[in-house]
Amino acid sequence: MSRSAHPAGPRHADVYPEGHYTAPAADLNLLDEKVWARSVRRDDEGVVSVGGLAVTRLAEEFGTPAYFLDESDFRARCRAWADAFGPDADVFYAGKAFLSRAVVRWLREEGLNLDVCSGGELTTALDAGMPAERIAYHGNNKSVEEIERAVRVGVGRIVLDSFQEIVRVAHIAQSMGKRQRVQIRVTVGVEAHTHEFIATAHEDQKFGIALADGQAAEAVRRALRLDGLELIGIHSHIGSQIFDMAGFEVSARRVVQLLAEVRDEHGVELPEIDLGGGLGIAYTSEDDPSEPHHIAKALNEIVSRECESAGLATPRISVEPGRAIVGPTAFTLYEVGTIKPLEGLRTYVSVDGGMSDNIRTALYDAEYSVALVSRTSDAAPMLVRVVGKHCESGDIVVRDAFLPADLAPGDLIAVPATGAYCRSMASNYNHSLRPPVVAVNDGEARVIVRRETEEDLLRLDVG
Repeated sequence: MSRSAHPAGPRHADVYPEGHYTAPAADLNLLDEKVWARSVRRDDEGVVSVGGLAVTRLAEEFGTPAYFLDESDFRARCRAWADAFGPDADVFYAGKAFLSRAVVRWLREEGLNLDVCSGGELTTALDAGMPAERIAYHGNNKSVEEIERAVRVGVGRIVLDSFQEIVRVAHIAQSMGKRQRVQIRVTVGVEAHTHEFIATAHEDQKFGIALADGQAAEAVRRALRLDGLELIGIHSHIGSQIFDMAGFEVSARRVVQLLAEVRDEHGVELPEIDLGGGLGIAYTSEDDPSEPHHIAKALNEIVSRECESAGLATPRISVEPGRAIVGPTAFTLYEVGTIKPLEGLRTYVSVDGGMSDNIRTALYDAEYSVALVSRTSDAAPMLVRVVGKHCESGDIVVRDAFLPADLAPGDLIAVPATGAYCRSMASNYNHSLRPPVVAVNDGEARVIVRRETEEDLLRLDVG
């Protein structure tokens, strides 16, 4: 889709995007297990459940829209990543995907580390008991106050994103009588096969220090000279929602080449490299993500091969899955409100949420699945666009999908794979109230992030 659209937004409904959708599934009642959380089932009555609790009961107790997160699935995915990489590597959960105090406790208990990128995320991590030494601090424009706090509490690493930040962190650490462990984030010139807004390793973007023209090498030289810094390695991140390992291979090769330059010039072999995250998940049945052990095997082989070729000892590897852990573990539950058929085009299905609880469709052209979950249906499939209740023509939750033709107001529908970024990027647009996050596990449900209230909105409005 062109980004040079009219300021009022694209006319979404006039021409159906040929080839943009696949044919409907043979049975709309079936739930693709790779798209849904692991405990999701449809019972004999046709009602979908998660963690042993029916969505009809959950809707009655917690309302809609709401995010329901399968705690056992989340924990299992944490363990899968930790087991895949083993004790000689580090797995940092990318907190930007979704963070709450409950999530921090789960991470701590399952042995994962945590990557944060703001003062608020750091506060949440520390308040929930994550040891500071297991926290990495990211960000392209950390404030002096954020850096001071990170150094003071003793975060395990700060990822340096610019020449100014190298000096800033060094000065703050030295003034506190500390030596802060740091990595330098480099942009390796690899443009991942993803949306332009979430590809982060090509040179023309805000993150990192470019390998080109010796800039990254100069950053290393400066960091090694400063007493307040302990340079432990190089960090790279090539994007998000990536299925192809080829980009990681090129990135690892270029990072290892930089490590070899550092050894040759300074006589130092940096002990760590962080290859970032960005591994994709299944939003639709067309997506085919890799399992953690396949990813770990591939990345370890790539780094080992490149280091052997360069005559380097293999450094300790870090990775940062966020979406890959939390994304598949949650779905958003909506109640259908208005159904509006447009003959010859599609049927618009309006729900009680929208772009305020899932901005990714409008922002990234993200694709999602959707299913009727409060009952089964033998009706013929109808082509639908699931939209929200906001005053925007671009307020789209699922752009093109099929639902049963007998769909009616009051039915419950669910959009899977909304664990990552949906609540994190949620807003109060139109003064809407952000939905709750409800953790479900073994027949029990509890709110871990409560629904906002009108009192919350007014409390911030000082008049």
